[in-house]
Amino acid sequence: MSEPFYTAIATVMKVDGLHRRANIAVGPALDFGIHGPVKEHYRLTEAPDLPLPVDYIVAATGG
Repeated sequence: MSEPFYTAIATVMKVDGLHRRANIAVGPALDFGIHGPVKEHYRLTEAPDLPLPVDYIVAATGG
């Protein structure tokens, strides 16, 4: 098996409750959490509205 072509370097830390912040090797820090129907489904009214991790995946796929 050949050596990896690319290795992503990222760290994720808990900010508060469901709020997380990811830092990647190059680029801005990304804040994510919960919003919309998912937030309503789990009755998490106190959580701030932040993009879900899947929102970033969808945006990266389209970009």
